[in-house]
Amino acid sequence: MKDNHQDSQLKRGLSTRHMQLIALGGSIGVGLFYGSSSTIQMAGPSILLAYLIGGLVIFTIMRALGEMAVEEPVSGSFSTYANKYLGRFAGFLSGWTYWFMWIIVGMAELTVVGVYINYWFPDIPQWVTALVVLVIMMLVNLANVKAYGEFEFWFAMIKVVAIIGMIVLGLAIIFFGVGNHGEAIGLDNLWAHGGFMPNGFHGILMSLVLVMFSFGGVELVGISAGEAKNPSKSIPSAINNIVWRILIFYIGALGVMMVIYPWNEVGSEGSPFVQIFDYVGIPAAAHIINFVVITAAMSAFNSGLYGSGRMLHNLSVQKNAPKYFKTVSKNGSPRRGILFSSAVLLIAVVLNYVVPEKVFIYISAVATVAVITSWMIILLAQLKFRKSKTKEEVAELKFKIPLYPLSTYIAIAFLLMVIVLMAFIPDMRVALYVAPVWFLILFVGYKVINVKK
Repeated sequence: MKDNHQDSQLKRGLSTRHMQLIALGGSIGVGLFYGSSSTIQMAGPSILLAYLIGGLVIFTIMRALGEMAVEEPVSGSFSTYANKYLGRFAGFLSGWTYWFMWIIVGMAELTVVGVYINYWFPDIPQWVTALVVLVIMMLVNLANVKAYGEFEFWFAMIKVVAIIGMIVLGLAIIFFGVGNHGEAIGLDNLWAHGGFMPNGFHGILMSLVLVMFSFGGVELVGISAGEAKNPSKSIPSAINNIVWRILIFYIGALGVMMVIYPWNEVGSEGSPFVQIFDYVGIPAAAHIINFVVITAAMSAFNSGLYGSGRMLHNLSVQKNAPKYFKTVSKNGSPRRGILFSSAVLLIAVVLNYVVPEKVFIYISAVATVAVITSWMIILLAQLKFRKSKTKEEVAELKFKIPLYPLSTYIAIAFLLMVIVLMAFIPDMRVALYVAPVWFLILFVGYKVINVKK
């Protein structure tokens, strides 16, 4: 196939509503529905404060990305900016690390779908479910970017409706005594069991690692910028709205859980969401939440396949990956990147066949280091981006980061602190061993590519 200009151009097929739900869907995953109880155990009710702090840092990171994305709306986003403002190795490292992150997360999501399909159909092997979901999501991504956007919009909407429903039901229980013989529960559980900070400041500090992992995916707004119909409008709208929406969903959902149940009992009998729906007597609560979790995992996997395919295409454009990945299909889909990523994701299918009980215990740890690397590069690239501008050019920027450069430096320091904190959490520590090996592999790969040239 000829590699002309048209062959390597992605098409702008994502509307503002697609952009909003892509970012929301990418960052609200299975963790909130089934993993939230473990986060609550670390900090108690003060986990709400941890999410607020983490949310402010994420807002800073996203505004740094947004400042560059509005001026230069390209698919591949921060890898392109790293390549341009920090040097080719930074572009190479950030792009391949981000691809690796979504492959790892994708494997975890495939595993999750298999586990929860088993809840309904225990006789179906996990690997069969993982394979079917992989094929379906691959076909959706190969179709065109609008098909991906529509799928993500509706699957993310299911998650959003479930969370809003849970919050509304929870508030009805708290203030009107629904399901509690008309007796309002009140807010006492937030401080009645060891206080608002039962594990002290140490608990909040340790919880920040998992809090930041839960925000992973918001940067998909930048990846999708190159396919947005109206980037100067849709990117600022998506970024400004996404952070406070995530905060409402996370803080609202977790707050409701801890008001209704003492924080040390949340999740003791399965998913906290199932507990809330059961509380008000909704039949088949477990089935409803099981369905939501499956769609949440498929949504996150869909986003991962989208992000990994686009990143391979972008790396190829930068000459940081084989030119094979540069070509796109007639409908504007980077099909070779999607097919290659899907082939690598088959490893998850194999592992679900070989060791279904032990698949990827440390996924979140490795993915956390990968996403923090991406966020760090966004911040460093934004500093260089701003320094490359004249005063007149800075004045004309359409979407400036607030409190520059202080906000950028605070966010960088915060991310470095999170990396240090990972060393004090046994399950997270493994990532600190994996990361240097991965970076070394990338460094060697980069040198080999450049020697060939």
